[in-house]
Amino acid sequence: MLLRLLLLICAPLCEPTELFLIVSPSQPIEGNSMTLACKTQPPPQKLDVQLQFRFYKDGRPLGLDWDSIPELWIPAVWREDSGSYWCQAKTTPLRVKWSRRVQIQVHGVPISNVNLEIQPPGGYLMEGEKLVLVCLVTGGTGDITFFWYKGVLGLNLETKTQRSLTATFEIPVVRESDSEQYYCAADNGYGPRLSELVNITVRIPVSHPVLTLRAPGAQAVVGDVMELHCEVWRGSAPILYQFYHEDVALGSSSAPSGGGVSFNLSLTAEHSGNYYCEANNGLVAQRSEVVPLNIIVPTEDRKEVLTSRVMEVLLGISGPTTMALLFCCWLKRKIGSRSAGDPLRSLPSPVPQESTYLNSQAPEQLHPDYENVNVVSGDEVYSLVYCVQQEQQPAAEEPAGMHTGDKNSSAIYSRLKKADLTDVDYEDVM
Repeated sequence: MLLRLLLLICAPLCEPTELFLIVSPSQPIEGNSMTLACKTQPPPQKLDVQLQFRFYKDGRPLGLDWDSIPELWIPAVWREDSGSYWCQAKTTPLRVKWSRRVQIQVHGVPISNVNLEIQPPGGYLMEGEKLVLVCLVTGGTGDITFFWYKGVLGLNLETKTQRSLTATFEIPVVRESDSEQYYCAADNGYGPRLSELVNITVRIPVSHPVLTLRAPGAQAVVGDVMELHCEVWRGSAPILYQFYHEDVALGSSSAPSGGGVSFNLSLTAEHSGNYYCEANNGLVAQRSEVVPLNIIVPTEDRKEVLTSRVMEVLLGISGPTTMALLFCCWLKRKIGSRSAGDPLRSLPSPVPQESTYLNSQAPEQLHPDYENVNVVSGDEVYSLVYCVQQEQQPAAEEPAGMHTGDKNSSAIYSRLKKADLTDVDYEDVM
């Protein structure tokens, strides 16, 4: 009776059945799912027999306990999941059957299309900004090791391993020394793949420039050639310099490789004043401090400058008056030339007066000679009479035909009434 009962219990397992482990897909790919199925062959004859199943990998059970479901679903497998698998089936703790071992090899996908992206884009940063280097791949499975390199020689900056197609590396504060070529690499066990080189340029805003005025001597003199030198302490090239005198641009010069530039100026008296320069490298424009310049003007040059300025005033401000004076002089000469040929228009000579004695010890008779000159001032006419008196000697002491003695001259001024210019003669004083 007992033997019959045992046969009934173990009948399903005592039958010549075989247990198989079926893997789907047969060649799993990293990152994909995999299903393990434990099946008997032939299947149990009695429907009321309940089998329990369990799966193993390299001698370690998968899952927590036995399960009535003859399948195990693994959502994602990786290369480390490769190994030896089998399954078990039982009806009672005493009756357990094992399947044959199945060797499973999980296959990976090599890395493809490695790229290095930078943030901010463009490759141009200002000193002090943050630089983010993003290394990414479009193909590849499993754990990927990312590498970041600086320079063509490949100075390794960072290494990261993660199960991801993207990894980042940051430089929180960039310096000018970080200007270089960068690239990254990725490897998932099938060999590293490299990205293209990416240029990173870290630019520095220009500092406040310093303006220096260099004269040949201790003092700036008119005629000297003054050198204006403008230079910044730091700043990325190229740098454009502009020179100013009293807010008027004198000229500009560029420094393609950085440093300072000079501007030569031939000095005149008008170049005294305030000077400054400006530096601009496209990031920011900075202005230097104002430098005053006092130019020494020699005495002769001062006279010339004064004469020039007086002429400028006369021509610029008193132009109409000057033209009127020139017209009057022309009219005066024209009228004078007309009067010289017309004796009726000359004024009569004054009546001779009695002679006088000047600087003589004895009273002697003097014979006066008269010359009349007319002078015009404005619209008034002045008559100037020259009186020349000859001091006569006694007849006994004077040779015939000869007159000796001193001539005393005196001038008599007579102011006449206003006269019409057409009625007055003008003569030059002889």
